[in-house]
Amino acid sequence: MDEFRNISVLWFVIGFVFFLLEFVVPGFILFFFGVAAWVVALLTLVFDIGLNAQLIIFLGTALLTVALLRKWLSSKIGMYREGPRVLEEEYVGKTALAETAIAPGKNGKVEFRGTSWDASSEDYIEAGQSVLITETRSIILIVKQI
Repeated sequence: MDEFRNISVLWFVIGFVFFLLEFVVPGFILFFFGVAAWVVALLTLVFDIGLNAQLIIFLGTALLTVALLRKWLSSKIGMYREGPRVLEEEYVGKTALAETAIAPGKNGKVEFRGTSWDASSEDYIEAGQSVLITETRSIILIVKQI
């Protein structure tokens, strides 16, 4: 039981918990906190470091790895690759029905495949008019008159 009192083992376990939580919590952030915890675990194996320094190293390493490696690593492992292309195939070029009036600068609602969506347009569109989806911006469909 004495081995669990070793600070290096504690940091290793903390890192492992962060890795496990990454599977539950979306965002690909906790992975880097796990890496930072393992960096501190390795350093405490070699050097006698105080708790304050350990916490500073942990936070610094976590923030640096998130800032410097998250986007690059996400693209390398294939995260976020399918999103925009799938949206274009699913929505862009399809027709929808305006549920409410839509005006430039004033969003409205359109019905597309049985679901009500927020929509924006540079055209004046009356309720009940068919529209063409030209693009998506987050969860807003950009439409124009047909």
